[in-house]
Amino acid sequence: MTNEIIMIHGMWGTGEYWVSFKHYFEAEGFICHTPTLRYHNIKPGEAPDPKLGTTSLLDYADDLEALITGLEKPPIVIGHSMGGLLAQILASRGLVKSAVLLTPASPAGINALKYSVIKSFWEVLARWGFWKKPHRLSLQTSAYSMLNQLSLEEQKHVHEQFVYESGRAAAEIGFWLLDSRHASRVDSSQVNCPVLVVAGTEDRITPASVVQKIANKYQHVSTYKAFEGHAHWLMAEPGWETIAAYIHHWINENTP
Repeated sequence: MTNEIIMIHGMWGTGEYWVSFKHYFEAEGFICHTPTLRYHNIKPGEAPDPKLGTTSLLDYADDLEALITGLEKPPIVIGHSMGGLLAQILASRGLVKSAVLLTPASPAGINALKYSVIKSFWEVLARWGFWKKPHRLSLQTSAYSMLNQLSLEEQKHVHEQFVYESGRAAAEIGFWLLDSRHASRVDSSQVNCPVLVVAGTEDRITPASVVQKIANKYQHVSTYKAFEGHAHWLMAEPGWETIAAYIHHWINENTP
């Protein structure tokens, strides 16, 4: 039976940004699903649903769990950024056969407060009540934090596709100590599938030093790989094919 992959996008994104990875893995014989998270299915620049502002990581995770339980067998998940944190949550629920975390957001308990991270989110944090409002990064901040390995033209093109994101989800990740629901907490003892954790050495919004801590959290099942000269937008940066090929090889070697 053909392996299925669910690719989970990150903040401000949609399932559309997986196009290169989707084509690559489909050509290798995988069935690929690229769902768009709750309330993200709008046109770029379109006003968000007001309910997005208070949508939780747990809402996203529950929607993905419903998708997975509709499949014939547990899939492989590839999650990017916030999607990488959602992949960790799904793995802790025993729903996947292996997980690939691309420049993942960190779960509760890991200190991710670096200067570049604070700078990346400052325009969000500076808005009073951000934790209950939808938000979208400016081109300047996106270029600094996530798209710094792309050309100016590519940065503009990617940014034009961005949609709004949940303030609550951002707060659950960045201010996990204040979250009574512990939405971003992941019990590492419940993660028993193989996990590949991928960093980019030039990443500013999820620095490689933080991603290394995530790999250490799951050291009983994890493989850590940092790609030199790459940043956060691993799915479309120049040389993304090398990263996709590495993931493909790891999947073949590590997925039951």
